[in-house]
Amino acid sequence: MPACGTWFGAAPRVGAPMRPDRGLADFERTVGRRMDIMHVYARDGELFPNAWQIAVARDRRRPRMLLVNWKPDTGRSWAQVAAGDPVINARIDRLSRHIKRYFDQRFFLTIHHEPEEEVRPQRGSGYTAADYRAMYRYVVQRLRHNGLDKVVTVMNYQGWPRYGVQPWFKDLYPGDDVVDWLAFSPFVFGKAIAFADLMNYREPQYPGWPGFYTWTAQNMPDKPLMVAEWGVFERRKEPGHKPWFYGWVGRQIEDFPRIKAMVYFDGADVVGGDSRVDSNPGSLEAFRILAQLPHFNATRVPRR
Repeated sequence: MPACGTWFGAAPRVGAPMRPDRGLADFERTVGRRMDIMHVYARDGELFPNAWQIAVARDRRRPRMLLVNWKPDTGRSWAQVAAGDPVINARIDRLSRHIKRYFDQRFFLTIHHEPEEEVRPQRGSGYTAADYRAMYRYVVQRLRHNGLDKVVTVMNYQGWPRYGVQPWFKDLYPGDDVVDWLAFSPFVFGKAIAFADLMNYREPQYPGWPGFYTWTAQNMPDKPLMVAEWGVFERRKEPGHKPWFYGWVGRQIEDFPRIKAMVYFDGADVVGGDSRVDSNPGSLEAFRILAQLPHFNATRVPRR
């Protein structure tokens, strides 16, 4: 965790026809600084980190922390994973051997991010909130049993009001002993809102929801918080919208001291539209200013 300030990172050039490390290099040249965190995605039996991910993390000039978003349960239900499915066990054990052999640095690991929209509350579905919690706990405990002691575990919610008010929402949380960081993934879609409103996004039809930042402060106050994916979508008729929002981030970030990492989701054609920081000249200029703020450059990530 940074001693002060907030680490700055990205999932760069998502969907672009280039290898992600080249996308990272292009993104960093464009915004004028190196990232502290690179967000990558893995699923099924994919082994990580791979060679180029290791090179990104071990850059001698400025190391970066990997944020690996992993779905270990593909092909099985959450309940099956928690019950010790042999295919998933073999998958976890093979990955553990790979990491122990090739990568001895800390990295963030999200286990099946944003589970809210996949919950099926019917008993026996295999996808209840309690099943998710049990799956997450099982995977983390097996990784630790296998000797992986530098994995920084992340519980990544969507954080939207319609899920936060569900009676099962609290049951998703795996427990303080297996969760190192909390995270959520807020995006700015149509409505013009400031950064503070996004961090505590609310909707009038869900009056019981205090906003995600407040909810985590009330329920898990000792856990650092990561904005694991965030982005602002281009409005062709309002090119000033993105720079306007980036300005609010810079003015309001210090009002949210529990946010210790912000990782931008940069893509030309993602759900919601174009979130690239350079989708128009004004947007890029504002993001460059944001990226250079002292608050986002106060603490470098550890080399080990």
